[in-house]
Amino acid sequence: LLKKGSAYYAPSASIAKMIEAIAGRTDEILPVCAWTTGQYGISDTYVGVPVRLGPGGVEEIVELDLNERELAALREAAEGIRAKCADLASL
Repeated sequence: LLKKGSAYYAPSASIAKMIEAIAGRTDEILPVCAWTTGQYGISDTYVGVPVRLGPGGVEEIVELDLNERELAALREAAEGIRAKCADLASL
């Protein structure tokens, strides 16, 4: 992968899409790690969620209609992130 440059294509394409959105040229929903303030029942942690980006950064966290299993898995992942951050803070 590294010899052909393909390992760089996807990340650079994602960054280009984010720059276009931040510049206000698109209304596309993009996956990013964003600070949550109650979306999906998750607060005060960064978690991967779909967002709309704009000149101010994250303009909106888009809450998809998740089923109970998906929502529970997302919340469990957020708690795992929170626990790892607490571990790091205690070092």
